[in-house]
Amino acid sequence: MASAPLPLTAAPIRFGTDGWRGILGVDITVERLLPVAAAAAQELAYQAPEGLKSRTVVIGYDRRFLAPELAEAIAASVRGAGLDPLLTSTPVPTPACSWAVVQRQALGALVITASHNPPEWLGLKIKGPFGGSVEGDFTAAVEQRLAAGGLSIPVAGDLPRFDARGEHLQGLRNKLNLSAITQGLRSMGLKVIVDPMHGSAAGCVQDLLGPEAEGIVTEIRSSRDPLFGGCPPEPLAPHLEQLIAAVQTSTQAGQPAVGLVFDGDGDRIAAVDETGCFCSTQQLMPLLIDHLAGARALPGTVVKTVSGSDLMRLVAEDLGRTVLELPVGFKYIAAEMLSGEVLIGGEESGGVGFGMHLPERDALFAAMLVLEALVDGGKPLGKRLEALRNRCGGACHYDRLDLRLPDMDARRRLEALLGEQPPQSVAGVAVQEVITTDGVKLRLGPSHWLMLRFSGTEPLLRLYCEAPDAERVAEVLAWARSFAEAA
Repeated sequence: MASAPLPLTAAPIRFGTDGWRGILGVDITVERLLPVAAAAAQELAYQAPEGLKSRTVVIGYDRRFLAPELAEAIAASVRGAGLDPLLTSTPVPTPACSWAVVQRQALGALVITASHNPPEWLGLKIKGPFGGSVEGDFTAAVEQRLAAGGLSIPVAGDLPRFDARGEHLQGLRNKLNLSAITQGLRSMGLKVIVDPMHGSAAGCVQDLLGPEAEGIVTEIRSSRDPLFGGCPPEPLAPHLEQLIAAVQTSTQAGQPAVGLVFDGDGDRIAAVDETGCFCSTQQLMPLLIDHLAGARALPGTVVKTVSGSDLMRLVAEDLGRTVLELPVGFKYIAAEMLSGEVLIGGEESGGVGFGMHLPERDALFAAMLVLEALVDGGKPLGKRLEALRNRCGGACHYDRLDLRLPDMDARRRLEALLGEQPPQSVAGVAVQEVITTDGVKLRLGPSHWLMLRFSGTEPLLRLYCEAPDAERVAEVLAWARSFAEAA
């Protein structure tokens, strides 16, 4: 897969919805990363909750090119800020760092990762003392520190390391009945094929389930490959041909299979059902809601982003649960988890979190709960989802299109048009409701809507659609593209 031409000059240091990311060697260099890490560490200490006496900042990294070396470099920067760096001993899923922060009552974590971005990218995520990503006011304060130009000289020294991966997996074992899951999978004759996309979640499912899962769990694309096989390590259907083929081959050979896929730093999840159909969190969230609120009868509200499927709401309401719909971004879900009782919270892009666990996405924990739900229901994923739709209604067809606009002026013109004169009809269907929680969502009917939402930092328009059938989804997205390009 060909990459876009690389920029020749560095972009300004700006934090997005989950950290600072850019092109390695252009935006992300040692010279730029060291002061950012120092400023972030200083801000973690400055904003530490009252009574938190720790001086420890956990430092983690993924499997990308130069990630281990840059993690060691920022450790010196943290020490230069007068704090105590604690480095993971191996590449780890980002949730392992969140888990370590909470368990050790640390100030927070700095993680060298670019998550699901293309191979040439790298970046820095900041986790607060609660384990979740810091909010916009925190990163704004970090940017202000950088602008002020305060001096912080990196200090080399002995660097303590710890087994963050092992501690995280043991924490998950303590929360789950993994023997029951494994026995249930064996009784069902259901095979599990894991695709970590060459990322830092490699081997984790096998290690969690242990020797009992021999013959049940297999893994593909588990080796470290900083090029990720030539495509972004993002769990989307176009990137999963090998997983889809492996699942279909197993099912056709008489052993139904489920595919589990994780992004590059292990905080996003998707799946492939026994027929080879891609299942994003738009399908997994309703399954998890049904399992946790129904079979497990756990308390709490359901939190979804405005771009999430209506099936989430239908399943939650069928079980008598309150549903909150928030702007896109897991930070909004995390805020609800910190302030109230939340059963589950999820976003369209693959992030799922649980009130009983962490106020942060943890794809490994979500994966184990998906398997638990399949065992509890006694059906493979596709049949389980079909039964859920038959019970609660709701569309099962969804897609998203990312449209790059010519420039920021084009974006501003389109934003003004949507704000002043949103469409009255879409592809021949009248708009019933205009929702402006985040971007513009045009309700067209039951489980039928179009959403237009701009990227926070660039001339990029994201188009989302849910509809009763795939043909209608394609028709609406084509209409939306023409509308945007003509504005």
